[in-house]
Formats: sequence, C-alpha cells, structure tokens
Amino acid sequence: MRRSALWLGMLLVLAMVAACAAPAVAPAAPADEPAAEAAAGGGEAAGDCTTPDPVTLQLKWVAQAQFAGYYAAAGEGFYEAECLDVTINPGGPDIVPEQVVAGGQADFGIDFVPSLLSAREQGTNLVNVAQVFERSAMREISWADSKITSPEDLRGKRVAVWFGGNEFELLATLAKHNIDKDTDVELVQQPFDMNLLIERQVDAAAAMTYNELAQVLETADPATGELFQLDQLSVIDFNEEGTAMLQDGIFTTEEWLADEANQEIAVRFLRASFRGWIFCRDNVDACVDYVLEQGPALPRGHQTWMMNEVNKLIWPSSAGIGQMDPAIFQQTADIAVQFDVIAEPPTEGAYVTEYAQAALEGIKEDTMGADYTPAEVEITAGGQ
Repeated sequence: MRRSALWLGMLLVLAMVAACAAPAVAPAAPADEPAAEAAAGGGEAAGDCTTPDPVTLQLKWVAQAQFAGYYAAAGEGFYEAECLDVTINPGGPDIVPEQVVAGGQADFGIDFVPSLLSAREQGTNLVNVAQVFERSAMREISWADSKITSPEDLRGKRVAVWFGGNEFELLATLAKHNIDKDTDVELVQQPFDMNLLIERQVDAAAAMTYNELAQVLETADPATGELFQLDQLSVIDFNEEGTAMLQDGIFTTEEWLADEANQEIAVRFLRASFRGWIFCRDNVDACVDYVLEQGPALPRGHQTWMMNEVNKLIWPSSAGIGQMDPAIFQQTADIAVQFDVIAEPPTEGAYVTEYAQAALEGIKEDTMGADYTPAEVEITAGGQ
C-alpha cells in the first residue's frame, strides 16, 4: 500500500498481476464409489484416473501467500492425486469472486463470509463449504506513544479504516464499548496504504496482520533510520474483543452442489486443498517458492511474513482445518445484521459441513496442528 513511492509503485504492479497456477492433473475414485468412501481413501484410494475432472478456483485477490495452500496443493501434486485438473485464477480490484462463481466462470471461490452472506441474500444461493481461516487478520494499530491500549482509548481520536465492507469489525468494537461512531470518534477513509499512520495524520489505522502490519515494520523510522519495531505499536485484536468476522472461506453454489458428481468432486478438491495448507504449515519456505512462481509484485521477505501470519489464522485448528465454528459464524452474521451488511439473519444452508468433514477423513497428516509453532521471520526493508 502507498506509504512511500516505492510501495505505491509496487502496489500498482500488484493490482495488474494476472498470474495463475498451472493446471494440475490427477487420479480419482471410481465413478461408482460413494463420495464419503472416496474421501476416506485419500489419493491412493482414488483409483485409476483416466480423465481428470476440471475445477476452477477463483481467488479473492492477486497471487500472494494468502492463497499459498492452493498453489502448494497444485505444486505438490495433491490435486493430481485426486484426479482433478485445477485452474487457479487470481483476483484483483475489479474481480468479485461471488459474481464469478455465481455466473459459472469458476466452481469454487475464496471470500470473506460477510460478502458471501450479502451475495446470498441477493439471491445467488452461494454456500460456504469450508472455513479455512479460523481467525480474523484484521487489526486496528496505533503508535505505542499514543497510549491507545484498548478500544476505550479510541474515544475522541482520528481513526482510519477501509470502508466498503472492511469497517464492520471496528464498528462492532466501538459499539461494544458504547463509543458512538458518529460523535465519539472521527472515522477517516483509509487509502490502501499506511501513510496516514506513518505520517501521524491519524491516531489509529486498520491493518491486516499478513500485509499492512508488515508494511509498517518494513519502513524506516525517520528519527533513527532503523526499521520500525513491533514494540513501537499498540495492536487492538478483534478476535480478543469478540468482534471478529470470518474471512477466507471456500464457497460454491447450491446449484453446483445439487449434482451428485459435483459433491464427490467437492470432497476431493477440499481434501487436496487442506493437504496444501498442511504442507504450508510445515514448509513455509517451500510454499513461498510456490507463490513466487506466480510472479507476485511483493517480494520474498514480505511473502514470507505473510505466509507465517496466514498460518497463524489457520493453526491450531480447533476441529480440524476447514471446519466451521458455529459460534463464530453466528458472531459474524450478527455483526452483519447489526451494520446492515444483510437485512435479515442468514437462511439455513449458508454453510454446510459434510464435504469438509468427509475430506478430513481421508487425510493422513495432522489436520489440527495442536503443536503448531509459528516461524521466526526476519523483517527486511521493503520486504525484500
């Protein structure tokens, strides 16, 4: 984002990136084998693959480590082992995954759950089939010397946030602390950079842990010439506040799932994708390599930070990767209703769990990561 001319140039390139993963080919279950049995067997039980099933995945944004698990699933042959020929399409500022999937240009998409609920309410019949990110990456950050250590301290401050769908966790947090968003704070439209915070034009700013937080830390402090340090910042974590909303989930349409053959494809696709994320949990550098093969604008250092932070959003997984937490879904839906993202509570069927559960049954690796420990990532100037 635009905290310096360097970052602006990088992000202009980033928005134009159009790299996609090479299609992966694969072995699958015999056509007469039930989906659950195919899931339990894993790749080896998929039988002889004669014609791989084509699958297209639409990402929410351009190629970056936020989506490393899918690139790893292709690169490591996990999709191939499931007799799937997977095309991974990058997103961008003008690409709306819900529209792409609803229009039949992709079978699966990645999106934030509030956006899916909004599209579903408008009649697209989208359905979440796997919730990959268990935690939210959204934060509100400030300088430690601003003495903002809790949401209560935002009262009377200039607070920046991205509008257009990214502001609801902050608004829910303000409401929880009885802070009127119209009179008790000055909300500022935040551009897609961290300049306002770095130049101290606002007291606090929004940041995703895997992106904008790193951008601040990759910047030199003008007073010292050294990179900013994490202990110079205060961080409000919406997960801890109980106001987080679910982010990257895998979705498709009810119409697509109505076909029994597609139900079996869904299980195989999810199983291979989960294995990709498990691989990235245990092989950070290799997954960064898979991302860099896509030609992203942001460099290795930044992608390594992103990969590590994305892993923290998935692992440890309380019920196994891809499983929806009903309480967090309800929290997300309640906030969406509270701030008019949707007019009514979501109808039954907004998410289903059977395909993700069947996919887990066929995975031999650790699907929960209870002993997961994040890597230590060295911050480098400009994320190099």
